[in-house]
Amino acid sequence: MAALPKLKRTDQAAFDAFSIKRRRLADKLASIVITFGGIAIILSILAILVFITLEVYPLWKGAKAELAGRFDLSKSLVISSKSVNPTSVSDFPILALGIDEYRQIGFVITENGLVDFISLKDGKAIKQIPLGKIEGKKITSALGSLDNEEYTLGTDDGYILPVDIKFNVSFNDNDERIIEPEVVEGEPIKVDALPLTHVAFNALDDDLKGVAAVTSDGRLIFLSQLTTSSLVGEEKKEELKYDLTPELKGRIVTAIALDQFLDNLYVGTRKGELYHWDIRDKANPRLQEVIDATGNPEIAITDLGFIIGDRSLIVGDGSGNVSTWFQVEDNTSPIGRRLKKAHALAQHNGLVTAVAASPRDRGLLSADSKGVIILDYSTSERKLLELEGEGYPIKALAFAPKADGAVAVDERGTLYNWSIDNPHPGVNLKALFGKVWYEGYSKPEYVWQSTGGTDDFEPKFSLTPLAYGTFKGTFYALVFAIPLAVLGAICVSQFMHPSLRNLIKPVIEIMAALPTVVLGFLAGLWMAPLIEKILPAVFLIPAVLTVMTLSAVFLWRLMPKSVRGRFKEGSELFLLLPIFIFGIQICLWLNLPIENLLFGGDYKASIFNTFGLQYDQRNALIVGFAMGFAVIPIIFTISEDALSNVPKHLISGSLALGATRWQTAIKVVLPTASAGIFSAIMIGFGRVVGETMIVLMATGNTPIMDWSIFNGFRALSANIAVEIPEAPHGGTLYRVLFLAALLLFLVTFLVNTAAEIVRIRLRKKYQQL
Repeated sequence: MAALPKLKRTDQAAFDAFSIKRRRLADKLASIVITFGGIAIILSILAILVFITLEVYPLWKGAKAELAGRFDLSKSLVISSKSVNPTSVSDFPILALGIDEYRQIGFVITENGLVDFISLKDGKAIKQIPLGKIEGKKITSALGSLDNEEYTLGTDDGYILPVDIKFNVSFNDNDERIIEPEVVEGEPIKVDALPLTHVAFNALDDDLKGVAAVTSDGRLIFLSQLTTSSLVGEEKKEELKYDLTPELKGRIVTAIALDQFLDNLYVGTRKGELYHWDIRDKANPRLQEVIDATGNPEIAITDLGFIIGDRSLIVGDGSGNVSTWFQVEDNTSPIGRRLKKAHALAQHNGLVTAVAASPRDRGLLSADSKGVIILDYSTSERKLLELEGEGYPIKALAFAPKADGAVAVDERGTLYNWSIDNPHPGVNLKALFGKVWYEGYSKPEYVWQSTGGTDDFEPKFSLTPLAYGTFKGTFYALVFAIPLAVLGAICVSQFMHPSLRNLIKPVIEIMAALPTVVLGFLAGLWMAPLIEKILPAVFLIPAVLTVMTLSAVFLWRLMPKSVRGRFKEGSELFLLLPIFIFGIQICLWLNLPIENLLFGGDYKASIFNTFGLQYDQRNALIVGFAMGFAVIPIIFTISEDALSNVPKHLISGSLALGATRWQTAIKVVLPTASAGIFSAIMIGFGRVVGETMIVLMATGNTPIMDWSIFNGFRALSANIAVEIPEAPHGGTLYRVLFLAALLLFLVTFLVNTAAEIVRIRLRKKYQQL
């Protein structure tokens, strides 16, 4: 074959120049693509951070209020009350007021037995309905419910009248809402012959009703009505009436409250004492306790009320203090519980004249003698708003049924109508990260419980037990993973033949490809029941394998060199496999004898009786094994790379100076590769902190704070996965979950930043070797 002609020098130079240009162009394109990719990743991360932050931000915006209307009721009520010709509001003092759910119509109940409905747009009277069943009588006291529907009226001749205020809604042909007010009167109940100055009424159903009232001469009366039906349909009414005045010992009653369950009667006095009667047995009301609620006999209790659910009592006093109380377990009490002051709320500058609880959450309004109204949230003790009138004492106060507004009337007959925007009242730093005294708990605690089965449920949004669970799972997973991964990397990189290393390392790396949902499934449904049966053997395995491994190594060293030389460097480690299998089998054989010998045949009962530790099948031990297995490939791979990249001259120099391979690995290779190993551990840490499916499937998802390895936990990531599908968009739970995501993001960022700083310092320290 003829030889190819040689290129001329000019042609060769042109070809070389073209090749250089092509390489430069390729390098430039690669640089552009890599730079663009890096910038895109950074922008994506920043975009995620911005999105999460925007979702969290509304939690901290606080409440807002706007005065939607101010009306002089003396003018409005005169127009609608021509029959009595009043000249001012003092002719028909307002005892109660309310508002419909659309905040279009307000109403007041006056002393002369009239219910006046007023437009909240212009303050004009819409309708007036007289109470026919107490016609000609004077109303001396009134009490309303949270929903602005049920009212109890006391009269000057000793009767109480239950009244329901209803609003019938319809739409006309133009789709305009038409609201028609209606008053439904119940049957009057005779309590006494004298006027009633304070009243409280509740009915569990049509069969049981309870009434508490204070007469004009200071007597406290409790009355109950029980209706029973016979098999033939005959109804029998039984009425029980008790005068509780002697137990007051001359104290003057200033406020009363009767819960909706008809279990508890609370009475406040002028001396600041709070009396509590247990009325579960209607035939035998018992004075349970007397509490000095104000701490000063000169300061009276001025008003009582209930937070939604009627388990937390609101107490307002003459010095402007507002607090909430509820019953907690107490073994010293005859009934096993006592009333305790749980929350002290924002203080007024004047005496408290009225309180009103929110019908939607744990919020409450309190008003004082200087015309100031404060909106508080009981659980978090957070002051949300302060509304100001015209400086005159507030006489009556009510929340809107949707908790999006409030109405109040001062002593001059001025009606105030506020619109309130309060989307996240229960969130502050204390509620999220501090101990909070929740209703029914014996003391302040960290609790996460986002939902409940009733409308009066008290949300508990403490992120502390979730963060605790996250770090608990991380700790046990890394305790399992770090020794195995790092020591395995040292063994593979320093003591194993390259051909074996090239086989083993890819196998371990493939482990990282296993889906975590599969690992969680296996851990929760297979590993957890298995370990529950053989727990003593599980704790025995490390000790037995350590002893057998050291014994095998000692025997191996006694073998002749001619025998040891037949094995590739590092392949002798495979001889440990049958020893490991045999050692594990020995532990399994010893499981039952050890449980019988050391734990009396039941290790669960033994550790509970001895250490107070409860064993849950899905616990931190299971999660440690499963998450440790998931993170071992990451730590191993990066550590092995760091160890293998230690300069060979360092290893050769150490061996030449007489050091053994083990001494070289520990004192030369390991310190030199420490920066990479530290990075591996931190990457593994970040992987474990963000793990979701294993934690979700292998633990009981119980948000408790206990370092016991036998208990479960709930991590931040798993909590997000569990709760977010059911969280209403834009609601408090929804945004708190995004806050949890932001915390995970920040923790990972800070840990990685700190790890990078440490890695750089370690690298500088050993780069001169």
